[in-house]
Amino acid sequence: MTRQKILIDTDPGVDDALAILMAHAHAHADVVGLSIAAGNVGLNHTVANGLKLVEVIGADTPVFAGCPSPLVLPAEDAAFVHGLDGFGDTDYAVATRRASSEHAALAILRLSHQHAGELTLVALAPLTNLALALRLDPTLPSRIAKLVIMGGAVTGRGNTRLIPAEFNISFDPEAAHIVFSEWPQFTLVDWEATMAHGVDFSRWDALLAGADARAIFYRSISHKTLLFAQGERREKMLTADALAMAVALDPGIVTKVERRHVAIELQGTLTRGATVVDWEQRGGQMPNADIVLAVDQQRFEAMLATALGASEITPV
Repeated sequence: MTRQKILIDTDPGVDDALAILMAHAHAHADVVGLSIAAGNVGLNHTVANGLKLVEVIGADTPVFAGCPSPLVLPAEDAAFVHGLDGFGDTDYAVATRRASSEHAALAILRLSHQHAGELTLVALAPLTNLALALRLDPTLPSRIAKLVIMGGAVTGRGNTRLIPAEFNISFDPEAAHIVFSEWPQFTLVDWEATMAHGVDFSRWDALLAGADARAIFYRSISHKTLLFAQGERREKMLTADALAMAVALDPGIVTKVERRHVAIELQGTLTRGATVVDWEQRGGQMPNADIVLAVDQQRFEAMLATALGASEITPV
């Protein structure tokens, strides 16, 4: 079987970390790079976290530092969820390796040429790096086999102070507007799909209970996020980026999808960063997004288990 080439644009982040572990653990995937943006926390931390993950995995995946801020307006990070360092304030030993000197946007373009027609780009961060790459080279989409974006809230149930907006999109709406306007077709895994595919807390504990180095590290960095989820009285653990990565690695996991046009609201006082879906197809624009509405939960959780070196857990 041909191995899938994966480029991950990310802002690690506890949820990004699990997705990155998944990609490296997949039997038929090669991760060709991590392009890093600011988002969950500042760029210095997200780059350091990416480097640490690669070290924990034992991979030689290159890490490319990218944009330290949104394209236009400043934005609040999500340190209150992920910790000030993005990895639960665990004071982990810093990785010994260093990031590449190549900017993330330039790395995206170079790798799109190097792996033209076979690269899956998985965007787990605010879309700043990808938007910059598009501005530098508008032909980029023609060389990418598939783009999977974690972002948005397709019926307005977001996870930010602006109720209709999801974090990745609202952090840099201008970047999202560029990507959604200029990329002809992509797969969208939004926050509402994430809410529909949470993991029971008891099963989550089982996934993280093993002695594998990945599980030990992830258990440590995700503890603060677990406490946040429980403090929010969520019924399950939500893993947005992991869900998007599962869809990218195994498209057959998707059980329900709708193809619609999705645009980004830039001006609304209450809706800046909202993803606006033409559900009734009245706008006259070509659909640009395959919106994932449901996946096979058992297969998703099996991929989580593999990523963490967990023993087989009780089926859903």
